[in-house]
Amino acid sequence: MFAIPLGDGAELRPLEPWRAEEFLAHMDRARDLVDEHIKLASAVTDPVSARALLTSYAEKQAADSGRIYGIWLDSTLVGGVLFRIFDAATGNCEVGCWLEPAATGRGLVTRASRVLIDWAVEERGIHRVEWRVSSANTASIKVAQRLGMTRDGVLRESSPHRGVRQNTEIWSVLASEWRERAGTSG
Repeated sequence: MFAIPLGDGAELRPLEPWRAEEFLAHMDRARDLVDEHIKLASAVTDPVSARALLTSYAEKQAADSGRIYGIWLDSTLVGGVLFRIFDAATGNCEVGCWLEPAATGRGLVTRASRVLIDWAVEERGIHRVEWRVSSANTASIKVAQRLGMTRDGVLRESSPHRGVRQNTEIWSVLASEWRERAGTSG
């Protein structure tokens, strides 16, 4: 098993099906904050659904179409990042994130997302990395900005969530932009 240090006692690790109980306990702590903007919390409500979600990402990883990673802070799962969509053939992927309240404001999601984007661009040859976010989720929009992404546009009232149709902003960074900001020529 591997862990990538994120600094300040935090690590990025694969979030695998055998961690379903830990994932559920984390989601119970994170539920109110996460559910405010994304459907992940409502999809993970018991050990069976936690295992099913993690298994679906294990299957996506095996098919090279997605991956999920946890963020541990001082040995406690506090959030995660994922490739919700990963399409190496077209060179496109979508990165997503979530975090529980106790871990906010530390830059963990930004650091973890950088690891994913670096890997996607440098190791897998991904050309375009997207970040889709509710217009109401200002914390996630700030992460996209810190990652140097460009706001491509808004899909107006495109995502029903908790009985309300939300605007979805699409942010992206191209491989050439990512490398330029990182100071590499790739």
